[in-house]
Amino acid sequence: MTRNRHDIQLPDLTGKRALVTGASDGMGLVIATRLAAAGAELVLPVRNPRKGEAAVAAIRESVTGATITLRDLDLSSLASIAALGATLRDEGDPIHLLINNAGVMTPPERQTTADGFELQWGTNHLGHVALVAHLLPLLRAGQARVTSQISVAAARGTINWDDLNWERSYDGMAAYRQSKIAFGLFGLELQRRSIAEGWGITSNISHPGVAPTNLLAARPEVGRAQAVGSRRLIVAMSRMGLAGTVASAGLPALLAATTPDAGGLQFGPNGPGRVAGRPGEQSLYAPLTDAAEAARVWGVSQELTGVALSVVR
Repeated sequence: MTRNRHDIQLPDLTGKRALVTGASDGMGLVIATRLAAAGAELVLPVRNPRKGEAAVAAIRESVTGATITLRDLDLSSLASIAALGATLRDEGDPIHLLINNAGVMTPPERQTTADGFELQWGTNHLGHVALVAHLLPLLRAGQARVTSQISVAAARGTINWDDLNWERSYDGMAAYRQSKIAFGLFGLELQRRSIAEGWGITSNISHPGVAPTNLLAARPEVGRAQAVGSRRLIVAMSRMGLAGTVASAGLPALLAATTPDAGGLQFGPNGPGRVAGRPGEQSLYAPLTDAAEAARVWGVSQELTGVALSVVR
């Protein structure tokens, strides 16, 4: 696996069970491979079984003896999320690391999830909220570290409270920003609630900076036949060291997931503009600093998904 000059050393994760969403390719695959190399047992929930099997083969080629199980998950379907949660709860194995990494970005036209939510809002944010809720007993049992992957897009923008599903007008980037701001607020509120309720869960947020990841590639499943126009520039910047790489993009999430005694923090690359550079703790993006807004996201997200984040199952 390609490493870089800003690489980090992970602690020994032998005996730890790690669940990573969006790990069938790109940055998520890098994150999963690094966790396996540190000794973690991997649970990889994927939407596409073929891509999932290819990811498992790639990890095992890199990490001899890696322990990996594939699971079915479509984050754009609350029924799929509930089914995975029920299966894992029935098995009863604690989860020690949860990295909520999967996401979609800027479909050219407005699309909706199986439950009628705008696709980015429903997948990037609400889908992961539901996943955390369904896994809450296992996360508590594992005294888990939860990492929620946001984006540099969360540095500005707002939540469109008057039209959360972008039904009256659709702006793909504004909707993406909303999904990542909401998800960042949720990740920070999860830390507050865990402390208040004594859950023993540690929650951080992270972002990858700017790198030529698959978010910007051609994605026919979201109506994008060709790569986003800016991807070519980002690839060139990455080659010149002015942007991150797919390998470096996963480092902040790994740091957030494994740094001792760190909770309620934001991690990302600390170079100019926070687009690349050595990963580390950084100040929260301005839209993520309002605790009242975070509490509102916490409540509304439970109402919309029909899940409860305070009930012991």
